[in-house]
Amino acid sequence: MNTYAQFAIAVAASLTVASPALADSMLFNSSDIGKAVTLDYNGYDSNGGASIGGLTGSTTFTLTGVSGNDYTFDYSVSNTSSAPVTGSRISGFAFNTDPTITGASSTGAYGFTQLNSNYPNGIGTVDVCFKDANTGACSGGGSGGLTLGQTGTGSFVLSFASPVSALTLSDFYVRYQSITGIPGVSSATGAGTISSSTSGGSTSTGGTPVPEPGMLGLFGAGIVGLALARRRRPVARVTLAAA
Repeated sequence: MNTYAQFAIAVAASLTVASPALADSMLFNSSDIGKAVTLDYNGYDSNGGASIGGLTGSTTFTLTGVSGNDYTFDYSVSNTSSAPVTGSRISGFAFNTDPTITGASSTGAYGFTQLNSNYPNGIGTVDVCFKDANTGACSGGGSGGLTLGQTGTGSFVLSFASPVSALTLSDFYVRYQSITGIPGVSSATGAGTISSSTSGGSTSTGGTPVPEPGMLGLFGAGIVGLALARRRRPVARVTLAAA
């Protein structure tokens, strides 16, 4: 088997092994008061985005009011992690909005907010995160949050520059800290996918496939390898017999 074929098989195998995450979104307008959407979260470590078995969480967001430039939600967050994870706490959650919010406030288990801040583990900038402590960043801190088996509730308000006829929330994350039971891992991030929704009819599920953390790098490495293999292909030589 030539080098080109070997690289092609390696790239195909990497795309098969690294299954894509799902970019779910939820749509709300003034007619959706009382609509609730629940998401389930996995967990990824800080070393290249490897999935951590047993590290899980869930959230439920319920629209409770639309007034002026504001959308108000109740939230419920649960730490559902299990073996081999022996300990963890969810120190915050985050998502993006369309249109982009201009302000946010919250009460309850996650009473602190942060706009336009970086989320760890290769996620990048998120529109808003809700935290257990006033740390000045979405990466977490403090010693609060929800430990294994705990559920926390509260409410948050998203504010916009002008009245919004329809609001989309997407790209959902939670932050895990104080992780025990997983060698070499003390903190991680989880990505959420929608598991259920009440009536309202404007929530999408299934999502759009997007690369997990580290996926783009793996794919890029395979493409570079293919290019190098093609450049190194041996040149055919023709030998002329002596007359």
